[in-house]
Amino acid sequence: MREVGDALVVAETLESDLARDQRKAEGDVDQVRSRSDRDQQRLDTGSVGSPRELENLQSEIASLARRRSDLEDIVLDVMERREAAQADVSSLTESRSSLTAALAEAAAKRDASFTAIDAEIAATRSARGAVAPDVGTELLALYEKIRATSDGVGVAALHRARCEGCHLTLNPSDLGQMRAAAPDAVLRCEECRRILVRTPDSGL
Repeated sequence: MREVGDALVVAETLESDLARDQRKAEGDVDQVRSRSDRDQQRLDTGSVGSPRELENLQSEIASLARRRSDLEDIVLDVMERREAAQADVSSLTESRSSLTAALAEAAAKRDASFTAIDAEIAATRSARGAVAPDVGTELLALYEKIRATSDGVGVAALHRARCEGCHLTLNPSDLGQMRAAAPDAVLRCEECRRILVRTPDSGL
């Protein structure tokens, strides 16, 4: 958006400058045409006095014709450049409109995601609040300590002898000790130190 906006300002400025140049060049053509028309009228009405004055007038008309031709070429050149600048302005304006629409769509998706995330956070906090009293203060304190140093994840499932926190497979010795542990014992992964939750597929 910034790049297109900057390019659009440059294109609009160029188009404005060329419009001014075109008006000036067209004004110069009009001045030469008016002077040439006046001289031609004098020539046509025979209001010229001496042969010398007639020769000078004819020479001036020819000079004005050449000057007018040069100025008209300038006008055409400026008009072509202005048309190109106008095309750039139109293209960049369309691009900016498309980007504005895309940005609005992305912002809407972002806001919808934030709303969904906030709802998930609220639901999770509610669920946590319901079970936290049954966990016990010591275990809850341990969980919070681990979570603070483990990317926000203090507990992981033990699935087929693998810790789902660090995704490493436990060695047979550690698994043997876990099998012998009491059902209410707190199991810890020897690699990431997260609390392990037994599942039917734990492999114990």
